[in-house]
Amino acid sequence: METLKVSAHSKTKALAGALAAVIRTDGAVELQAIGAGAVNQAIKAIAVARGYVAPNGINLVVIPSFVEISIENEERTAIKFRVEPRSN
Repeated sequence: METLKVSAHSKTKALAGALAAVIRTDGAVELQAIGAGAVNQAIKAIAVARGYVAPNGINLVVIPSFVEISIENEERTAIKFRVEPRSN
């Protein structure tokens, strides 16, 4: 599964487009965000992407979780958002 890394400076529409493209091709995607600004951009991108895929009959589900990652040999806590189509 592809992981998209989100920063506080990520452009919402560009991230939403990438998210929608991965959903259409792979069926699911993970977004990884560290910090309040990055989490904000991730949530906004998910909302916009939902509008992009809805005309194709795809309704998105988001599963948030915490994940420990290493950046420059320092452990950080990130929020991971697994985004996938809702199964009926």
